[in-house]
Amino acid sequence: MTAYRTRHRPRRPAAAVLAAVVAGVVATAATCSSPLSRDVEPGRDALGTEAAVTAGHPLAAEAGLQVLRNGGLAMDAAITAAAMLAVARPHMNGVGGDTFLLYWDSATRLTYALNGSGRSGSAKTLDELKAEGLEEMPRTGPLSVSVPGTVGAWAEGLRRFGTIPLSQALQPAVDLATMGLPVSETLAADIAGAADKLRQDPEAARIFLPGGAPPRAGDLLLRPDLAATLTTLQELGWEELYSGALGRQIVRHVQEQGGLLMPNDLADYLPEWTLPITTRYQNLEVHAFPPNTQGVTLLQELALLQEADADLAGLGHNSADYLHTVAEAIRLAFEDRDRELADPAAMRVSVEELLDPARIRRMAAAIDPAGPAPTVHVEPVEDHPNTVYVIAVDQYGNVVSLIQSLFASFGSGLVVPGTGIVLHNRGSLFRFDEDHPNAFAPRRRPLHTLCPVIIIDNDLPWLAVGTPGGDGQTHTLVQVINNMQLFGMNPQEAIDAPRLRRRGDGSLAIEDRVPQEVRDALAARGYTVHARSGWTAEFGGAQAVLVDQIAGRRHAGADRRREGWAVAY
Repeated sequence: MTAYRTRHRPRRPAAAVLAAVVAGVVATAATCSSPLSRDVEPGRDALGTEAAVTAGHPLAAEAGLQVLRNGGLAMDAAITAAAMLAVARPHMNGVGGDTFLLYWDSATRLTYALNGSGRSGSAKTLDELKAEGLEEMPRTGPLSVSVPGTVGAWAEGLRRFGTIPLSQALQPAVDLATMGLPVSETLAADIAGAADKLRQDPEAARIFLPGGAPPRAGDLLLRPDLAATLTTLQELGWEELYSGALGRQIVRHVQEQGGLLMPNDLADYLPEWTLPITTRYQNLEVHAFPPNTQGVTLLQELALLQEADADLAGLGHNSADYLHTVAEAIRLAFEDRDRELADPAAMRVSVEELLDPARIRRMAAAIDPAGPAPTVHVEPVEDHPNTVYVIAVDQYGNVVSLIQSLFASFGSGLVVPGTGIVLHNRGSLFRFDEDHPNAFAPRRRPLHTLCPVIIIDNDLPWLAVGTPGGDGQTHTLVQVINNMQLFGMNPQEAIDAPRLRRRGDGSLAIEDRVPQEVRDALAARGYTVHARSGWTAEFGGAQAVLVDQIAGRRHAGADRRREGWAVAY
């Protein structure tokens, strides 16, 4: 991977930069999908003829769009927005997390996949951890920390498909961290909800609980330590986080806390280019990310729905038969996911075997749209919906579908002193069953729930779509895709439509905008139905950009269930 050794460029005054970004949000309101206002008329997506950006926060989306207006490409905009999200959504993603992206290149007409997930630390083996009395990987804390891959992925995406250096892409994030992030009501509630966790780490408490209490809506959350870290990366390059003094500082802190990272674990890290995995669905070619993500789980769900003996559109949108059919496809695919998915080097079966048409047909034969709820004997598991998503489409038709995460809220709960870096807890997904492919082993990538998507129609991009939501990401994606392809909705309508989430114990969480008679019919089949009111993050935070190749339009939508924002011009 080529290193960036760029000089630190003179900055515009931070106040001017942030003021320009905020002014841009207001100035482009006519072309924005605004999920932050719960009173906004649903179904009005952002529309442009040149370019579009969606991101998990308005400031990130607008920063990405400004890059495109200045002549940058989709990758330039996506990485700029992703870096802004590291400041704007501090509990969900950041320098200490992981990133995956899909990139459709208009020059080659190919989709590329960049794996920016890190591997586990190598200080101990599974047997050594068990000998210390551990029976499972801790959910948080130092043992849950694996190598953070995000910064390397940002740099590599720009190196191969961008036109600006990493230093330039980081500048808006530096300015926001320096000036301070205006705390929204949502962020104030999220930090307050994690206050007990934050208090367990003195550095986390110092930063995110100023004065000993969570910030209130309207406060400024200052991040001078993170601004200094980002500035160091601007000046010294991405490698500083892995083989430089900053990387050594991360390793030293994790080791002092009892974690597993060794200096070479960071120094040897490189993001990896790979190929997307695909399936045909409703005359579309769906591109998803291969393992170690659950992208194949999404493809299995779509393949099962394709093969099921049901006219999905004919069942009716959000009818009891339709929702049951979707829930059954999810159930069957998740049985495979939980049994087989892991670092591909450790998997017992291949993606091709999981998607084998004959096998999918046998599985789909078990789906009866009018059938009863299945019997499930599984305890519900803790959900981790703390993820952000970015789409960028430029004037040349290049498309980036990018997702990044700390996993749990504030990840491992550890903040490296003096850096502002919150370390993720993705290693908590490792198992302690040595016969399982996702068993812990030194320098192994853990299973990821992250699932970016690009959908191709007639050899050109039709839709980029993704969502936060932990295990529920594929649930949301299937319904949004169907809302558009089967039920004729535009991106914002498809995102706004009420949806279900199948829980790990087999019950169904359903938004109460689905009619009561439908929920009653599902309960009569044997489902435990949990009705949810309002716009809650339990159902994800979908974002989508539809590329109308005939009319030359970009239609973008973002989810009012979170702080998503869509802009276009």
